[in-house]
Amino acid sequence: MSNNLLLIDDDVELCELLSHWLTQEGFSITACHDGQSARQALGGPAPDAVVLDVMLPDGSGLELLKQLRSDHPELPVLMLSARGEPLDRILGLELGADDYLAKPCDPRELTARLRAVLRRSAPPAVSSQLELADLCFSPARGVVSIGEHEVLLTLSESRVLEALLRQPGEPVDKQALAQLALGRKLTLYDRSLDMHVSNLRKKLGPHPDGRPRILALRSRGYYYSA
Repeated sequence: MSNNLLLIDDDVELCELLSHWLTQEGFSITACHDGQSARQALGGPAPDAVVLDVMLPDGSGLELLKQLRSDHPELPVLMLSARGEPLDRILGLELGADDYLAKPCDPRELTARLRAVLRRSAPPAVSSQLELADLCFSPARGVVSIGEHEVLLTLSESRVLEALLRQPGEPVDKQALAQLALGRKLTLYDRSLDMHVSNLRKKLGPHPDGRPRILALRSRGYYYSA
């Protein structure tokens, strides 16, 4: 069964090239070249994943990402940017992109990243809830309940939290956490995982007594404080 991919980029030639490649790799592609047509496409059945360019002719891809995250919190989104500037990368990850690639990108790497994020988006084999003190997390729904307050998580945030909650108080190595949350190893100067953890901290807030929920141990990774 092919995965439905929404490709949003104003570079028509690049879209044709990537569509040809990804179709051969088993994806079903819908290409949009501006924000308006992308919003119309997203008004129908949700795709399995989105590849979104930072720069669009009728607005910022980052603004579209904001809307995507509001309407489809768990939809996997991979950002592209011709500039590949660190600020673009950080902003995209802060707004909830699951991964990031600079253009021009190798179609093989794009395919690998998409397959990784789609594997992570599959429903967990055991959809049991994880509970710890005032926090209750449903991995299947990607929803955290803290008291009476519900928080929606992105796919990557869900994977990070699930890994930390399964061994509270014990640090999870950053590379191991990156494999679980991103489906790949971190590269040099890659802050993708750190940004997902930062977003998660903001969404969860501290414990009722003011202690942070997620802590870092130098050279050892992150852990959820019991």
